[in-house]
Amino acid sequence: MLEGLSEHCARTLATHGCASVSVAVAHRDRVVFAEAYGLADVARGVAATPETVYSIASVTKPITATAVCVAADRGLLNLDDPVEKHLPFRLPRHRDHSEPTLRQVLQHRAGFGGHYDFAYAGLPTVRHGVEHYATLYREPGSRFEYSNLGYGVLDTVLERATGRSAADFAADHVLDPLGLTGCRVGPSYEGERPTALRYSADGMPYPSYDTSHRGASLGWASAPDLARFGLLQVCGPGVLRPETAAATRTALPVTAELGYGLGWFVSRGGPYQTVAHSGGMGGVSAMLAVVPELELSVCVLANQTGSEVRTSVVNRVMAELVPDHTPASLPPGFSPERAVAVPQGLWEGHVRTEAGAVPLLLRVLPDSEAEVGLDGGEMVRADVVSASDDWDLRVSAPLQLPTEDARVNSPRLVLELNARHGHLVGAARAIKNGEGDGWLGNCLSHWCEATPV
Repeated sequence: MLEGLSEHCARTLATHGCASVSVAVAHRDRVVFAEAYGLADVARGVAATPETVYSIASVTKPITATAVCVAADRGLLNLDDPVEKHLPFRLPRHRDHSEPTLRQVLQHRAGFGGHYDFAYAGLPTVRHGVEHYATLYREPGSRFEYSNLGYGVLDTVLERATGRSAADFAADHVLDPLGLTGCRVGPSYEGERPTALRYSADGMPYPSYDTSHRGASLGWASAPDLARFGLLQVCGPGVLRPETAAATRTALPVTAELGYGLGWFVSRGGPYQTVAHSGGMGGVSAMLAVVPELELSVCVLANQTGSEVRTSVVNRVMAELVPDHTPASLPPGFSPERAVAVPQGLWEGHVRTEAGAVPLLLRVLPDSEAEVGLDGGEMVRADVVSASDDWDLRVSAPLQLPTEDARVNSPRLVLELNARHGHLVGAARAIKNGEGDGWLGNCLSHWCEATPV
């Protein structure tokens, strides 16, 4: 099985300067392939092995989603409950939106915006978390928008519904019953197995870090254990009632090729359905893909920022094991760009922040160009101006949103706006592109609106 994979992985690691990659395949009731290539710890020369535990980034989401569904099966909550029924606070709103349900949060259709934050050891942290940034930008249920913050909200939901921390509930009622005692959720791995250090794209070891959305991002697992998790949850027997397990794979469309269920991307079209999740953050790239009809599960984990190694290896494995496999059947998937349809001219508005409303000027120019100004400062030329099925206008500019949180590690401004009744409304995101001269930064979304001048 998988002849030549060792050579492929060695070449791919060398090409991209990646420390290591771990690969596992589960078929029917057991792991049939497990190998690791490269170094788990470069400085000490420690080789990665199949038992090495990796940080798994957003592949944590299927674990958290399963835990929420277990709580539903036990009568501790209902997936169609309003999420605020299980929260100690009310979600911020800037329009008369209805209450999102737990099911919509699991589906990334609650109306939350894009968000991620990372608190590195010894460095300033974002002061506001879920309670402040979980703003509703859309009517719940209307569209898909991938939101780590939604899964941070689910951590709080689980804690209040079960009386346990979300991580402990997932361990006791999802991971351990499946025999996955090496899998855990938290800012660091507390088990006995060896772990892979996390490295930046240029090979610098990451410090430890935490986040406000642990249930979205901070899982830990070996590739064989994660492959078994995928196989058991998608193909059974897992920890969910059959009808609940089926609901996790009932997907609403995201792109032409992919939909999203409850914690899983699901391929649309093609000879075989693929149920999968990808993950990536500082020092991590992960993929778990399950093909139910073949009773097949594939997991690829790498301990370096960037998706190139993960993507190359998983597609090499899937191409051999899944007839007519196409890369488009795997996440993340992207909405195609389209022409900007927002009227040209000057728009005036504000960005709503924890420090108050920050004045905003936006000039939409011909030929997909724009200028942006904040807080009365000089307008600067945007270096990205585009549109997609999700947003009528997307503008990225080298502007610092003047808030304490944004100054931590978010030196750029991205506006993602839709035209509504003569206004532009949407999100102003304080963000950092990639790692730059340090670590992966934060993406902090704020309500934004503007009217023509």
